[in-house]
Amino acid sequence: MAMCRRSAQCLLSALRSSMATAPAQLKKYNPFLSHQFSRQLFITQNTTRTNIFQSRATCTQSSAEDGVKAAHPESNLPAVSQNQQEPIVIPRVEMDPVPEGLWDLPPISPLEEITEEDAAMIVPPPPRIPPESFTLRHYVDSSETLQKLVLLGVDLSQLEKRPNVGTFLLKLDFEKDISKILFFLKDVGVEDKQLGAFLTKNPFILSEDLDNLQKRVAYLSSKKFSRQAIARIVSRAPYLLNFSVERLDNRLGFFQKQLGLSGEKTRDLVTRLPRMITGSLEPIKENLKVFELEFGFRRNEIQQLALKVPKMLAGNKKKLTETFDFVHNTMGIPHHIITHFPQVFNTNLMRIKERHQFLTFLGRAKYDPTEPNYVSLDKLVSMPDPIFCEEVAKTSIQEFEQFQKNM
Repeated sequence: MAMCRRSAQCLLSALRSSMATAPAQLKKYNPFLSHQFSRQLFITQNTTRTNIFQSRATCTQSSAEDGVKAAHPESNLPAVSQNQQEPIVIPRVEMDPVPEGLWDLPPISPLEEITEEDAAMIVPPPPRIPPESFTLRHYVDSSETLQKLVLLGVDLSQLEKRPNVGTFLLKLDFEKDISKILFFLKDVGVEDKQLGAFLTKNPFILSEDLDNLQKRVAYLSSKKFSRQAIARIVSRAPYLLNFSVERLDNRLGFFQKQLGLSGEKTRDLVTRLPRMITGSLEPIKENLKVFELEFGFRRNEIQQLALKVPKMLAGNKKKLTETFDFVHNTMGIPHHIITHFPQVFNTNLMRIKERHQFLTFLGRAKYDPTEPNYVSLDKLVSMPDPIFCEEVAKTSIQEFEQFQKNM
């Protein structure tokens, strides 16, 4: 009986000493696990006490039947005589398994107060990333690549509208795949503030081989494009570097042949409007035929028009036709005068009509250089309304505005 009591006391002492520091250690790293551990410890201690009380009852019964020897009925140890002084052996206690329902402890209430130290130890779970999404917004927090692209000024809302671009960007590593392209663009002459807009327009340059990009820049240098011209071309026509050397050569050859330009004039044309190289050539081919066959310009006149206003070559055919018809047929301005001032094709047609009709109303619509009070296309189109009224119409801006209201 005495041995059972000593065994029980030793067992409880061992359990207490081994578990005394555990809650404090757990609380240091995770308050929630500390809460779970304390509840489980309470359950374990109660179970242990129950088994020990059962062991005491068994020992009492054994002692009553045999007053010489005392042995735990579940122990494999030999019986020990009460008169012998031997080391006390702690009997093995078989604890019942904890019911499964007791492991499912309720979470800590959000209203439960915790210390600042405990709050600092709580690590929030990582954000859940959806396997599929129609927007890149859900991936920015977990993607270093997207974060750095945003810092560069890349507009992800524009890129995610384009098929497969979002998936393509998520597979890239910024340091391995993107940084080398950015350094290359800066070496070519693209400014830091332009990099974001550049990648927004042409993210596919990130898939190009760096050696191929360098070969394309070397080709432009071989065609005697200056470093400043190359920087302007690449910045204003982001897709140009996606073109192979053969394709670039064919595009330059097209403009040189169709317009009968020299190498120097071809470089000047491309530098002023680089997007002609990367855009579709069909509208340009059609407009060249319209100027020659429908408008009646000679080839040398078309060449002058293109060099002065390159944008005209890729202009809207309907707008070009309506402008030429009004300026040439209604106003009576011949081809050679239009050739000297081709900016008329880039002017709003309503502006031309209003001013011509106002000059006609005043009797000042004279476009022949040989006549007195001659009005040039430059003054008719480019001057602001107050200056036009004062220098050309010789009237007030109020009278012109009143005329516009009565049209």
